[in-house]
Amino acid sequence: GDIRTYFKEDVVTVIQQDAIERKGMKQLLFEPEMLKNIQPNVQLVGTLMSLKGQIPERTKETARMVVRAVVDEIKLKLEQKIRQAVLGALNRNEHTPIPNASCIDWKWTIGRNLKNYNPDLKTIIPERVYFYSRAQKSNNWTVIVDMDQSGSMADSVVYGAVTGSIFASLPALETHVVAFDTEVVNLTEQCGNDPVDMLFGVQLGGGTDINKSVGYCEQFIKEPKRTLFILITDLFEGGNEAQLVRRLGEMTAAGVRAMCLLALSDSGVPCYDEGLARKLSALGIPC
Repeated sequence: GDIRTYFKEDVVTVIQQDAIERKGMKQLLFEPEMLKNIQPNVQLVGTLMSLKGQIPERTKETARMVVRAVVDEIKLKLEQKIRQAVLGALNRNEHTPIPNASCIDWKWTIGRNLKNYNPDLKTIIPERVYFYSRAQKSNNWTVIVDMDQSGSMADSVVYGAVTGSIFASLPALETHVVAFDTEVVNLTEQCGNDPVDMLFGVQLGGGTDINKSVGYCEQFIKEPKRTLFILITDLFEGGNEAQLVRRLGEMTAAGVRAMCLLALSDSGVPCYDEGLARKLSALGIPC
């Protein structure tokens, strides 16, 4: 209480996280009275996920409330931007006469109106503004989110789960969300319902077999040229690295758009396997 009185929220979060991580006070999270007074943040959700098998029944509902608060905050920040970006990209060749500021095709509008540049005002005065069509086709693209759930990737799993749930809410996408360590678990069903359920389906920790998960995800690729494969991992492969590189090479050669996100977090530059990242970049897979 005193800390909250005298320090800003971000400082409270740091002190709180240090108490949990450095001083071994994780047992505090097992008390509902303590948990409901803690500042919800992504790192705390990662800690709760790593402890979920030990959380007593009396605390589980409070733990879900903490996770829900963080998930809702992330969705609030990301959802509108992701929806606009996805629908704009899918419909960029289809224009509509219905005006909507969020759907303006800026590139086309500027290009078509360059002749209307006003040197006195130093601006373009458009005769006509072009808008992307809002019409959504069902399952235009397949999006596969493949998340490393080893202990070092906790923040990334939280952001990845929320992003996957946003993708799943778009009728224009067929979304699959998979988590892996040395085993692979398909979270697609929970993803479509509730990202909080998805996060409680994640088991943080264990080793890493990226190759096994990529092999599992290949079954979802129906039209390679209309498939986006998002691999979220630090690339410290504990499985067959040569086969992993070969699989991803074949995937991109078939037309799949693949990318590797080394981390999704607020904590700066991630630790990752630079050698494997270079091999994937050489295949045309940005890391």
